[in-house]
Amino acid sequence: MKKFLLLYLLSVMGGLKGMAQMRPFNQGVQNQTVQPYRNPLRDSLAAATEALAYHPDSIDLRLKKSSWNIQLEQWEYAKDDLDKVLYIDPTNIAGLFYRAFVNDKMMRYNFARLDYQNLLTLVPGNFEAQLGLALLNQKDKHYTEAYDQINMLIEANPDSAVAFAARAGMEKERNMLETAAYDYQRAYELDTMNIDYLTNLLDLNLLLRRKKESRECLEALMYKGVRPSALKEFGIRLKKIKK
Repeated sequence: MKKFLLLYLLSVMGGLKGMAQMRPFNQGVQNQTVQPYRNPLRDSLAAATEALAYHPDSIDLRLKKSSWNIQLEQWEYAKDDLDKVLYIDPTNIAGLFYRAFVNDKMMRYNFARLDYQNLLTLVPGNFEAQLGLALLNQKDKHYTEAYDQINMLIEANPDSAVAFAARAGMEKERNMLETAAYDYQRAYELDTMNIDYLTNLLDLNLLLRRKKESRECLEALMYKGVRPSALKEFGIRLKKIKK
């Protein structure tokens, strides 16, 4: 679940103002010589850093640079640039969202919470900020507050697969297995292309010893092209269910 949420939040960031578009890097063969591998993220970071030397007050450039730092998990560097962005423009929405995420990764939970709250003051009801705040409170063991927040988010966004999946993750962590299974089922119904939802639903059905439902999930994963080797452990667990 944590990996999914990290990827989700990064994808959200990719749509914010100032986030540069990545281009796939293709290794090729030229004159029978394999070209040396270059990391496109580090290339982009180097370019943004160089450009900042000439335009140190550019908010867009600092947001671009921080986005590359984040994807490379260079939290301190990202925070330094985001601090500068928000010093120049304290109400910068992208800067607040980025920094909240970075403060979360650095386990600076109170600072992350403040950034999310400031963002929600500027953009009341913002889905990404509400989700980030709820997940932060769950991580910081503010369980009641986190659950209340995710419930309100689902009430306001009843067709959001991401919101149902987030609540399911909270419920699974708190050993609320039946409600977690329901929410992953709902998330999958809303987004049937998401393999993670189906895999988590399979795991929960196995934990709940629901043989029929587990088999259906396993067959659906195979139909979607998941390698049998990746499903081997699930198959073994299914065979151990007697009923």
